[in-house]
Amino acid sequence: MLRPVNYAQLLLPDFSLILLGFLICRHTLLNRPVWQSVEMLVYYLLFPTLLFQSILKSPIQLDAASGLVGAAIALGALAVAMSYCLPWVPLLGKRIDRRDHAAAAQVGFRFNSYIMLALSDRLLGAQGLLMMAMMIGICVPLFNIAAVWPMTRGSGRGFLGELVRNPLIIATIAGLVCNFAGLSIPAWIEPVFTRISAASLALGLMAAGAGLQLGELRRNRGLSLSLLAIRHAIQPLLAWLLARLFRLDPPQTLVLILLSASPTAPSAFVLAARMGLNGPYVAGLVTLSTMLGVLSLPFALSLVG
Repeated sequence: MLRPVNYAQLLLPDFSLILLGFLICRHTLLNRPVWQSVEMLVYYLLFPTLLFQSILKSPIQLDAASGLVGAAIALGALAVAMSYCLPWVPLLGKRIDRRDHAAAAQVGFRFNSYIMLALSDRLLGAQGLLMMAMMIGICVPLFNIAAVWPMTRGSGRGFLGELVRNPLIIATIAGLVCNFAGLSIPAWIEPVFTRISAASLALGLMAAGAGLQLGELRRNRGLSLSLLAIRHAIQPLLAWLLARLFRLDPPQTLVLILLSASPTAPSAFVLAARMGLNGPYVAGLVTLSTMLGVLSLPFALSLVG
């Protein structure tokens, strides 16, 4: 039996940090130049540390849940394809700025790992937490690479060169290598990694709030609605169909459904801003996605009763 969850209460801390960053940047001496330095700190140190620790601590056992792994990869591939293809959709594509699409496409398929871990634990306990950790270890590397590819095209940078230099990709690959090698963070230094990871979430969300410009959302209304629809409406329906296709058991179905309706990743804003694209626009999408999670998560769970 599923445990009751207050989704608004679960998502309130993330939204509050975005709002706090917005207010601090607009109404104190800690204005944009300060937050640009924060973005660099988050991008080059804090988020890479978070990624490395999360992937290293996520058990990756492909044989134990091959059906769930296959369904998650199929869901991610469909979401990436839909997000990429928006500029070529008739009527809609003509109104989409290609550089803004390059920055924001990631919103359609990336997810908030920490909210997903919290939900899995509250709904299914240790079993759900274990499965969600495995999904994070598998999906995060793939989605990070998928997020960088359109940005390199939109910014005119070389894809392979950008992958080699991107700190998020480097941390992801390092985490995977250490994971498969059976390595772990020594107990005496793990609290340092944990504290840096916690700081990355708080500062990343506050930086998104500081960079928020609501006018950008109005200017890109068609692209915004399309990406948020992919993230919060279409993916839950696809997850429900894939769960049936792959014949997942109820706990596996629930984990896949949670992945499909999660708010997008807070690091989406920092990645777009640091790669020279429209960070304020992506910050707005991160904010809206966090708010929409209150609606999309109950909707997604209603599909599985």
